[in-house]
Amino acid sequence: MRKHRRTTSPLRKRNPALVLTFAAAALLATATPAAAAPSDTAEDCTSAKTLCLYEGANFTGDRFTVSALDAGTCVSLVDHGWGGRVNSAVNTHTASAALFANDDCTGGPYQVPGNGSVADLGTFEPLSVWVAA
Repeated sequence: MRKHRRTTSPLRKRNPALVLTFAAAALLATATPAAAAPSDTAEDCTSAKTLCLYEGANFTGDRFTVSALDAGTCVSLVDHGWGGRVNSAVNTHTASAALFANDDCTGGPYQVPGNGSVADLGTFEPLSVWVAA
């Protein structure tokens, strides 16, 4: 019986420097900061014809951005998990947007002026929003 010499495939060879590089990259990709600053500010809302809704007053916290494609539209904030979460808003559209306490854009609206903002909605808790196209 003949013995074959064992060869090492190029795929099985491991370069120690390469292994360390991949390990360092993996650590950096999964690292998270110990403390985070507010995720968004009013300056982050720069897309044309959008309404940026913020979880915190003064445009802080998580942001939900709404815009209409071809005609004015009512958007349910409840359906998107944002019912009652909005505390400030920035409107980059020239037309006013309207926040509603009902889920179907009915009732008295809370206006967010065109090219304007509201830094604190106070006790108003919107469940839907109407935006222009």
